[in-house]
Amino acid sequence: MTSPLQHINLRNPIHFLAVGFGSGLIRPAPGTWGSVVGLLLGWFLLQYLNYSFFFILSVLCFWLGCYLCQKTADDMGVHDHGAIVWDEIVGIFFVLLAIPVLSPFWCLVAFGLFRFFDILKPYPIRYFDHKLESGFGIMLDDVLAAIYAILVIFLLRLFC
Repeated sequence: MTSPLQHINLRNPIHFLAVGFGSGLIRPAPGTWGSVVGLLLGWFLLQYLNYSFFFILSVLCFWLGCYLCQKTADDMGVHDHGAIVWDEIVGIFFVLLAIPVLSPFWCLVAFGLFRFFDILKPYPIRYFDHKLESGFGIMLDDVLAAIYAILVIFLLRLFC
């Protein structure tokens, strides 16, 4: 039996993006490595883009990710394989939009909260993660984890 990872070709731009420029192939915790790439890429982009444009870019990356993740999952023969981390990259993009200042502290808060909710998968994240077997489903659970993280950030900003 072949490993799903044997079906990944990093020369294929769809696979390359879906596995987060290769970060999804790092073990252990490929989702965490993909989130690190998303955090660094988002931080870099926010140095040069305004928040409105970064939001639009994030939404476009979400819709692109629906295709990238579905195609790569199909090629691997496994739904939402751990190596597919484009969804983590886009999820952390949305959380970065909620932080009050692009500082190391707030970036770490964004990262920690996003990873917490992405791993824990509280309701309804786990439900959608199991029910939606498509690229949209792969992307949606991370956007929902981002929404939970954003809500906590708003509460921190309100009460701290």
